[in-house]
Amino acid sequence: MLLSGEILFVFLLPVALVVAFALRRWVLARSGGTVELSLRLRDRKHGRGWVLGTGRFVGDELQWFRVFSLAPRPRRVLSRRDLSVLRQRAPRESERLSLQAGMVILECTSAGGPVQVAMGVSALTGFQSWLESAAPGAQTGA
Repeated sequence: MLLSGEILFVFLLPVALVVAFALRRWVLARSGGTVELSLRLRDRKHGRGWVLGTGRFVGDELQWFRVFSLAPRPRRVLSRRDLSVLRQRAPRESERLSLQAGMVILECTSAGGPVQVAMGVSALTGFQSWLESAAPGAQTGA
């Protein structure tokens, strides 16, 4: 039989986690310049490896945070100075289950190697504007 303290813990832990996720998302969004952005972390199996996250534009960086994480730091940082879009495409049939409806995939290159990001059409417009607004002489592509 569970004691009252253990029962309270069992019910409060999930509530505390939900509050922590919501608070983290609010802190990320309050600075502005955030979009829903999926990133392909693994490319071993066709259609797999996509992870939902939040992208935050900070100067010349696109900081990417996993949605289901409490980490205060971004999981991945992409620099506008060395990021180039190779092509834009619709999700393949095998990717549609991993991505939200209406997302567009961008296949890019960066200093760290190939990168694939997926975002909605409205986020894509903002992303392209951010890429194109690099300082004169910076190497970017769209």
